[in-house]
Amino acid sequence: MKVRCPACGASMSLDVLITHQEAREALISLAKISEEPLIALLRYLTLFRPSEKDLSFNRVSKLLGELIPMIQAGEITRNRKTYPAPREAWVWAAEKCVEARNAGRLKTPLTTHGFLLENITFWTPGKTAATTVRPTSADGIAVVGHHPPSEPQSKLRDGVGNLMEWANGGSK
Repeated sequence: MKVRCPACGASMSLDVLITHQEAREALISLAKISEEPLIALLRYLTLFRPSEKDLSFNRVSKLLGELIPMIQAGEITRNRKTYPAPREAWVWAAEKCVEARNAGRLKTPLTTHGFLLENITFWTPGKTAATTVRPTSADGIAVVGHHPPSEPQSKLRDGVGNLMEWANGGSK
C-alpha cells in the first residue's frame, strides 16, 4: 500500500515500514505511547534531524528506545536525583524544547536528550493543569484515580524553575 506524506508529498510503501527492521522497531515503540505524548515526541524528534539530510529509521528507533523506558517508568533520574515524569511532563517538556528551537535558544541538531530531561526536572502538575492528557497503563488503558506524585519544593528549586521558565519564554 502506497501512502503520500502530507508535508512534502513523498510517496512510500507501508510494506517498507514493516519489512525494514529499524522502521518496524520504531513503529512498535511508537505504539507504546498514547496519542498526545506521541505527537509531542514526534515533534521533539525533529530536533535531532540535521538540516541537510533526513533522520534515519535507525536513529529514530535508537532515540525512541532511549525514551520509551523512561516514559513507561513515569520518572527520570538526572544528576543522581529522581524526578516524577508522568505523560503530561513529557508533553510539556517536548513542547518547551520545540519552543526553544523556534525562538533560537536551542541549537539543533540535538545529540542527546539532556535538554528534554532538564525541562522535565522543572515540570510541576500546575504547569499542565489545562492539559487533558490522561495517564495510561502500559497497554494504553486510562488509569482511573491516578494522581501524579508530588515534587519536593525548595526555594532554590523554585528559583531555578522560574529561571528555566523565563529562559523558555514563559512568564510566572
